[in-house]
Parts: sequence; structure tokens; C-alpha cells
Amino acid sequence: MQKFQVLYQDQDIAVINKSAGLLSVPYPGCRAKTALSLLEEYMRKRGTYSAKHRPFAVHRLDKETSGVMMFALNERAQKKIMDGWQMIVSERLYRAVAENPRSAKAALPDEGTIDSPLAYNAYNVAYVPKTGTAGAKNGAARPGPKTISARTNYKIIARSKQFTLFELSLDTGRKNQIRAHLASLGYPLCGDKNYRAKTNPFGRLALHARTLEFVHPWTKEKLRFEIPEPADWSAPLQRP
Repeated sequence: MQKFQVLYQDQDIAVINKSAGLLSVPYPGCRAKTALSLLEEYMRKRGTYSAKHRPFAVHRLDKETSGVMMFALNERAQKKIMDGWQMIVSERLYRAVAENPRSAKAALPDEGTIDSPLAYNAYNVAYVPKTGTAGAKNGAARPGPKTISARTNYKIIARSKQFTLFELSLDTGRKNQIRAHLASLGYPLCGDKNYRAKTNPFGRLALHARTLEFVHPWTKEKLRFEIPEPADWSAPLQRP
């Protein structure tokens, strides 16, 4: 049974705690349970679901990512939140456990910003293109992949010989942004096969949406929701 918990609900928004392994929203032809469908079921059981009062996505978490997620509960709220996301959301923090780079010389400072454009491969997986990959063939320049801007702010919470615990916030909300940015610097997230992680100590991708703080689009009340990362994430960081 996948973990699903409603943290808050009113006429306009709902905030949930999504488990790892649960899709945020369905894709075409999908029959699996999703955070969206579970929230619909929750509302139906409580008699609060109707054609005009139902969940709408305003942002997403990757299937493998757990944590705090918000939904609008009517189309008017969805439009207002999505149009004003940068003004409404004041804090959105993630925690992640990553493998350390092979060389200690490649270790990141305690905090900083990763400002590297992202490209996407044929499977819609993000990556940071290597500089100078355009090359030339028969004297003609070969264009590099199409990229979009991406900025990730990070702070290192703890380090061990093998792993690093990061706290991260996003200036841009690109698909796979945290995973691609950290992997490009030699820090693939634990359990992340797409980015060639060699370890999987938790049996899942070690990425968790810990904190979401925002101003309610109508009441103007500041709301903050925080769900700590799983307690067992600290164990590998205690090892010498």
C-alpha cells in the first residue's frame, strides 16, 4: 500500500504527503493509482468531491520522489496558483542523499548554486550537456542539443566518506533538475539508475520534497508544511 496523507484541505487547495513510487498525475493510458486519483477517492469518501470541486495539478514530483505536494481544488484556483507560482510559493526545500564523487578534489563547497542548462534525451531524461560537444564534421559546425536554463541552490547538511546529504531549492522547476545537476558534478543520487548510481541503500531514489511554504491565494495566510526525510537516511552518513 502506497503512503498517501492529506495534510490540509479547504475549498481551494489541498496539500498531501506523496510516497516514493507513486505517480503525481496519470499519463495517457495509465491505469495505476496516482496522487491525483487517491486525492479524488479521499474527497469522494468525505462527500467533498463534485464536478466543480475536484483536484487539479499545479506542480509535480517525479514518481520516485516523496514528500509535500499541493493541488488546486477548482479550475479558478489552478489558474491563479500556476500563473502566480513564483509570488505565491515562498519556500520549497528538498533533501537528497548522493554518492560522493570519485575524487575528493571534486567535492563541492558547503553551499552554492548550480547554474547549468539542461537538455533532454529521447526518453525525456534531463542531462547537462558537456561543453565543446558540438564538434564539426566535414568542416561544418554541428549544433549542440537544445537546452533550457536551470538553477539549483544547495546546502550540504552532512558528509561521510561515501555519501552527502543535501538540502536544495530550485530557482527553476525543470523535470529531473536536481538529479541531473548533482549527477553532472559527480554526485548521483542514491538509487538513481538513470544517472548511474552504484548504490541503493534505501531501496528507492533518495530525493524528498521536505518543505513547502506559500501564501494562500485567497485568504493570504502564510502556510508551511514540512515532512522530514525518512529517518533511515541518516544511518549511512554516520559511518566513517
